[in-house]
Amino acid sequence: MSKMSTELARHALNGPTMGTRWSALFYAPPGFDAGSVRAALQAAIDEVDAQMSIWKPDSDLMRLSRTPAQEWVTLPGRLLEVIRLGVAIGRASGGAFDIGIGDAVTAWGFGSANASSERIRSAMQARRVPAHDALEFDGARVRKRVPITLDLNGIAKGYGVDRLADTLGGFGIGDGLVGIDGEMRAMGLRPDGEPWSVAVEQPDPERRAPHSILSLQDCAVATSGDYRHWVDVQGRRLSHTMDPARGAPLLRSPASVTVIAPTCAEADAWATALMVLGPDKGGTLAGRLGIEALFLHRGEGDSIRRCGIGRLFGNGGKAAVRPTMD
Repeated sequence: MSKMSTELARHALNGPTMGTRWSALFYAPPGFDAGSVRAALQAAIDEVDAQMSIWKPDSDLMRLSRTPAQEWVTLPGRLLEVIRLGVAIGRASGGAFDIGIGDAVTAWGFGSANASSERIRSAMQARRVPAHDALEFDGARVRKRVPITLDLNGIAKGYGVDRLADTLGGFGIGDGLVGIDGEMRAMGLRPDGEPWSVAVEQPDPERRAPHSILSLQDCAVATSGDYRHWVDVQGRRLSHTMDPARGAPLLRSPASVTVIAPTCAEADAWATALMVLGPDKGGTLAGRLGIEALFLHRGEGDSIRRCGIGRLFGNGGKAAVRPTMD
């Protein structure tokens, strides 16, 4: 058998989703039908978007948000799975992660409508009930005890990455790297037997550059930060990450929080929760729950300080986290 017939071919697939693009990198024997894989990946991510988007008025999530309180709604399985996970992380985080702040997200201009001072006042004055107290489950049915508007932006992309990984697995592909807009999941190892390399971005709104490099195997990573999406209010830049207690953007937060978890949905949600909690409360909670987290803080000038929680990001994680040089 010739050497070429046993070599693996590199496949880098991508497509549109959620206002950005998904990607999948894997290796397969020559002659492998990558076209069918790409179609299946696009279909999987389109299903997530159709069920969970706040930009599509006919999505299943928006249908639930429009349904009056106390009325049961039957939901598709994947949406139900994500809502249940969001509620669980909301409860575990003491409400720092809350999928019931869709009204505030829209009011401040981070949804499908422009910012509105009237809606902002309403969101900030509302008596807020967190989703883990507002939602009730009965099998595949959900109902709202009180009127709330749901938003899954802090978890849906991560879940979409998990669906990409599951879809590759359905084709017998156990080694690969999939992602959506920086949320990544590593499956197995590269063909050379090494872990997959994923960059933690420098929290710089002016340019894209790596802060450090992670070496990942069979886990996911997600980052929440203040440097990509924001609004300017009276000369102050406010991050898109919402403070559920206030119904408004965070006033003080780390520059970014990166979380490593078994699934990308978990990493995505916990990165948001720890941004809201900050390094003291968030670091304590992450340590207690065994969450691997990296907090980046702005110091004087352009300096960035790091605070790592867990084996990978703490003192024992030097093999897994490599700093880069600017």
